[in-house]
Amino acid sequence: MRARRGATLVAGLFAAAAATAAGAAVTVGSKSFTEGVLLGEIATRAIRAAGIEAEHRAELGGTRVLFRALEQGEIDVYAEYTGTLAEEILQQLDVDTLPEIEAALAARGIRATRPLGFNNSYAIGMLPGTAKRLGVRRLSDLRVHPGLRLGLTNEFLDRGDGWASLRRAYGLPQTDVRGLDHDLAYRALEAGEIDAMDVYTTDAEIAYYELSVLEDDLAFFRAYHALLLYRADLESRAPGAVEALRRLEGRLDERRVRTLNARVKLDGDSERRVAADFLERELGLETAVVERGLAGRLWLRTREHLLLVGLAMLAGILVAVPLGVVAWKSPGPGQVILAVVGVVQTIPALALLVFMIPLLGIYEPPAVAALFLYSLLPMVRNTFTGLQSIPLPVRESAEALPLSAWSRLVHVELPLASPAILAGVKTSTVITIGFATLGALIGAGGYGQPIFTGIRLDDFGLILEGAVPAAGLALAAQLAFDGLERLVVPRGLRLRGPS
Repeated sequence: MRARRGATLVAGLFAAAAATAAGAAVTVGSKSFTEGVLLGEIATRAIRAAGIEAEHRAELGGTRVLFRALEQGEIDVYAEYTGTLAEEILQQLDVDTLPEIEAALAARGIRATRPLGFNNSYAIGMLPGTAKRLGVRRLSDLRVHPGLRLGLTNEFLDRGDGWASLRRAYGLPQTDVRGLDHDLAYRALEAGEIDAMDVYTTDAEIAYYELSVLEDDLAFFRAYHALLLYRADLESRAPGAVEALRRLEGRLDERRVRTLNARVKLDGDSERRVAADFLERELGLETAVVERGLAGRLWLRTREHLLLVGLAMLAGILVAVPLGVVAWKSPGPGQVILAVVGVVQTIPALALLVFMIPLLGIYEPPAVAALFLYSLLPMVRNTFTGLQSIPLPVRESAEALPLSAWSRLVHVELPLASPAILAGVKTSTVITIGFATLGALIGAGGYGQPIFTGIRLDDFGLILEGAVPAAGLALAAQLAFDGLERLVVPRGLRLRGPS
């Protein structure tokens, strides 16, 4: 009965996390790069200008994460590219033309606007001095420079139309190929740590760094026309939103997109302001721009971070302490329990988060689930160690008392093990606070949001805006548990109890 109640409570916690993801009438998602965020903000504001409530969930990840979220109804709209759809999402159908892509999407309950007006393809870029020194103008020229160091985005490394296919098509011999965040790659290129990188042809940094964009002389890269994908049910649920999205068709050319990207990446304007200015200038739509101050942003991110950590730790404590007790009382199953939670702890935190996406989608639920699993080992092991470390004479004395096994556990054994249990909870809490920053990668918010946005925009201040409060929260949690130990653990146990 108690196990069933505990399971119900844990399920309720995850349901509460899922409830926080329920947004406005229309939810717009965007990928984790500046142009994607800009297009998401433009679409969101266009929908709001039509009098429909809309929410923008920015920087949710890459192509597959966003497309799956669209199919599952976790978002209603996001910006995508025809080449990406053909090569990444619909590759098994061998589609090429826009009508073929639209028909394949319709079969999956998804519609698309007409192209927005620009093509943002891949290319390979080098610093002009490096390209001139090596005599490289075309992609085929790379064949005679096997020692070149390449910094490519992880998505480009894994895509069907990415590095592996490019290397085969051109017969490229380079082996020093590193996976880098797109924005960090520009810094690595400028610092001379890499010789070439993949770029998007509408990147503002191309002009800023005066990059040499290598000619695709075999016409390997296909067209990537931008368009907006939306769920088919949006046409009946919010027809005005679809009309607003279609007003954006053909409104953005390559020059204008590069200018918009440059305002964000180089001039430091917010995506909100840039999107609002574009809509007012191009469509005569006025939308209010509300920019949160530092205090407001910190308060919002602190609440989000505390939600993730609090739910994960509460669920973790409810599960880990009983598991530790079982491991102590039953040596056989106990070894299995300790081994399993130990294996979970060895899984990289980002990988564990990604594993949760197919099961729980995006936003808070998968982040809470991953953090919950990561929190278990210190608490399970410390509970087990604390109980096992109770001196044998003390255990024998407790067994001589007229108490049931349950009463003995609650009133004698767990209190004696409490210093070790609290130490495990403290360790798990501090670890969870740090790992919770990764939740921002799938829209869960928290202190990770300004950190990843700061990396994307090369804004050290934004990075500190997330990193410093996260460190401060971890320190505060540690001090709070030290105070709690002084309150609830008898002084004699604090001095002599197992650690």
